Amino acid sequence: MARVSPWHDSGKVRTMFQIATRPSATLSLLPGLRRALLAALAALLLVLPGAPASALSRIKDIADFEGVRDNMLVGYGLVVGLNGTGDQLNNAIFTRESLIGMLERMGVNARDSALRTANVAAVMVTATLPPFARQGARIDVQVAALGNAKSLLGGTLLVTPMLGADGEVYAVAQGSVANVGYVASGQAASITKGVPTSGRVASGAIVEREVGFDLDKLKTVNLMLRNPDFTTARRVADVIDGYLKADAAKPLDPSTVKVSIPPGFKGDLVSMLTDIEQLRVEPDEVARVVIDEANGVIVMGENVRISTVAVAQGNLTVKVTETPQVSQPNPFAPTGQAATPVDPATGQPVAPGANGVQFAPGGGGQTVVVPRTNVQVDEQGNRRMAVLPAGVSLQELVNSLNALGVGPRDMISILQAIKADGALQAEIELM
Repeated sequence: MARVSPWHDSGKVRTMFQIATRPSATLSLLPGLRRALLAALAALLLVLPGAPASALSRIKDIADFEGVRDNMLVGYGLVVGLNGTGDQLNNAIFTRESLIGMLERMGVNARDSALRTANVAAVMVTATLPPFARQGARIDVQVAALGNAKSLLGGTLLVTPMLGADGEVYAVAQGSVANVGYVASGQAASITKGVPTSGRVASGAIVEREVGFDLDKLKTVNLMLRNPDFTTARRVADVIDGYLKADAAKPLDPSTVKVSIPPGFKGDLVSMLTDIEQLRVEPDEVARVVIDEANGVIVMGENVRISTVAVAQGNLTVKVTETPQVSQPNPFAPTGQAATPVDPATGQPVAPGANGVQFAPGGGGQTVVVPRTNVQVDEQGNRRMAVLPAGVSLQELVNSLNALGVGPRDMISILQAIKADGALQAEIELM
């Protein structure tokens, strides 16, 4: 008798999962191997197509640590080397005075001369100083024209101090301005691509002053939620407490979670913050419907619900189409000049060509334009009233509204009417 393979039973192939979970297993498995196999199969099921996607988000993606923030810098400078596309010095007085002041610092007296250059432009320079930026680090800067310059293409930004909100200099910018926009013009037409009066200097500023912030000396750290919510704040605190195995996190308000530093992380706060960033939590959100009436855009959150309500939608559309036609006389017809006929009943002149009849003395003919008007009325009588049941999901709500055959703009009116009726359990936010 041929020996039957343990992987077959009555000609039917059994899966590894059936063999591993069968009470009286034909294939004997060690307990450790059995548990490992079940764990591997469970992990495989999580990544199979059709498995529900996780709604968990990293704390890193929904919150920021207080104190770890950017700082805005701004400065005023000059861009030189433009090909005749700079400011007109007669109109831009600040450009003229800045240029004269710069030349005087270089030992050049330009007060008594008439400056006619068009290769200089006054600009505002902006940058973002990242947290913990050290002296000597380089950051990108943005340059935008302040006067009536036409383009910054090919220009070079001169040394420009970058000031913070406290008036102190935190960086110094200088470099060639990268600009992808241009202006091409002639006597009768011109073409402008992009914004030629703004540009960017990559790594164009050097950090000269650091923003003081000693992270290791903190005894508590505050997490600031980007979307404030009581439920999300509580969930974040619970997840952090579970990781630290201590009652260290406490929600102070919908946007702030206070975390006390456990003794085991004293002097190693970076490691704790790194681990906290990777913790996952399911953020909660307010049921909200965002409507952009100008563009007909509707965005509905997952938690939007409605009470039972009946909805009917219909519009009265009147369409008037004018298609004038040209009426030609018959071939070889005698010519004549059209005359204005008189209505015998009223004695008033009748418009020439009325009802498609041409009038000309002596039997003559003339080419005229005959009006043709088509009027259509659509009362949309095929529209029916639909009942939207209570507590439906977002997909069911969208399917029910689509079943009415309405477009986005009509759907906006329907949602506002449902909200006015009190049946829409969500906020409506107009953009």
